[in-house]
Amino acid sequence: MSKHYKVAVIGPIPRDHITTYRGEVIEKYGCITHPTIGLAQLLEGQGTVYPISHIRKQDTEAVKEIFAPYPAIDMEGVSDEADSGDVIKLKFLDQNFRVEKQTAFMNAIVPADLAPFLDCDAFVFVPITDHEIALDTVKYLREHAKGVIIFDAHGPTHTMTIGGDRHKKFWVERDQWLPYIDVLKMNLEESWCTWFKHEYREDELTDLLDDIGQEHLRPLAEYVLDRGPRALVVTTDATGCKVFTKEKGELKEQFVNSIRMEHVIDTTGCGDSFAGGLAYGLMDGQDNFVRASMYANALGAQRTQGTTFEVFKTLSETEEMMRANYPDFK
Repeated sequence: MSKHYKVAVIGPIPRDHITTYRGEVIEKYGCITHPTIGLAQLLEGQGTVYPISHIRKQDTEAVKEIFAPYPAIDMEGVSDEADSGDVIKLKFLDQNFRVEKQTAFMNAIVPADLAPFLDCDAFVFVPITDHEIALDTVKYLREHAKGVIIFDAHGPTHTMTIGGDRHKKFWVERDQWLPYIDVLKMNLEESWCTWFKHEYREDELTDLLDDIGQEHLRPLAEYVLDRGPRALVVTTDATGCKVFTKEKGELKEQFVNSIRMEHVIDTTGCGDSFAGGLAYGLMDGQDNFVRASMYANALGAQRTQGTTFEVFKTLSETEEMMRANYPDFK
């Protein structure tokens, strides 16, 4: 009998109000809904995906309705007991850049929330704000669970003001988290928030993110991989992602090109979906990070193709899409 895989997806289920760069207005539930449903499509008939989140009571029925069509989803880990959850407004300036406002926020995910799910084969954390995952939670998993821990740096590199404005921030606490993460995933902006100087001149801070470049990625990878993670995966906007690992102490860098889609409709949730693809590719316990990144790119590409969750395809359709783009995929 084949193994029944279990994957936990941990983070908020925000009520999103989105204005696309084309001026279209979309209202939907976001963040972990994307990787949860993407994984549910891939895992149908071979596993279960457990979204783990805190939501508002007024959102409970709508969230149940969203997940109901997918037999691979088990909502045991979604709780409205604290009546806390995220509400976010997103306005895209172009395909990749947006301004954000957060008007409600969820209680942090703590060890007790994960205690029933310690037998999962993969844990994918996709926080969007710095308060949503307690450090003790990843420590608890490292001590009590064997599944691979995938962590998206979006959360710890973003914060919000008392006025609800969401801003990027340095991940100053980075070194406290790294020993408990197996795969660290981030985009270029988040990589710059993770690789910082001992001290900046004031003028350097003014336009820090204007011209990020990629020269810092190798020293960042050296630093990260020496402190716990087995892989650092950095998405490079629409081009694909870079996978950094170490073999016999030597840094290895591999590029996995994106799956190009002709018509991009909505990029909200692409990074979250990407993280879900990594989890699928790594849930078997094999450290094939390049192959996992192919699944990640496929889910990210699918996410761009519409405003509903119908964009996510079955495992056979997804792998057919991957074979058409990656000659080495088997």
